[in-house]
Amino acid sequence: MLPPMEFSEVVRRRRMVRRYDDRPVDPAVLDRMLEHATRAPSAGFTQGWAFLRLDTPESVARFWRATSPDEGASNDWLDGMRTAPVVIVPLSHKDAYLTRYAEEDKESSHQRWPVPYWHIDTGMAAMLILQTAVDEGLGACFFGIPDGCTQSFRDEFGVPPEFKPIGAITVGHRLPDTGSKGSPSRRRRRAVDEVVHRNGW
Repeated sequence: MLPPMEFSEVVRRRRMVRRYDDRPVDPAVLDRMLEHATRAPSAGFTQGWAFLRLDTPESVARFWRATSPDEGASNDWLDGMRTAPVVIVPLSHKDAYLTRYAEEDKESSHQRWPVPYWHIDTGMAAMLILQTAVDEGLGACFFGIPDGCTQSFRDEFGVPPEFKPIGAITVGHRLPDTGSKGSPSRRRRRAVDEVVHRNGW
């Protein structure tokens, strides 16, 4: 196990990694990633999330078959992502929030909520998985499951209809060649002063 990084270094090093070597990921590291995910904030402490952990070659291959509109497709992004030995799928559970906010200490209609917190909370849990990967010396990438493949994904893994995948995360040992370079190779990072408005817009 690597010594933990300073938090600022974890944040600085986090990036989407799109190609991995063939070493397996220590199951204990995956345990830590998912334990950290459950420490994410959640409205009403609802914890309306679930995580599908795919950590065998067979289950990962099933994931790519179920979520690829064209099984024979090949491109830099897909070929690199398929090298990941692990896929974690974070799922949100809207009904858990509706039930929680109908309880006596809440009694708040979700129709008054400005945003769907079930997705936001699950997204924050996903971010903790990404940050833990960096802290453990691994690479990871969050990406979306194509809308037309959601049902085939559900069918393949028996996911109940009340759980919605908000995306998926590949995890593995990163290679110097991280595959498809993605948008950061074409777009600069916006400066803090461009996005932070102090004491007013």
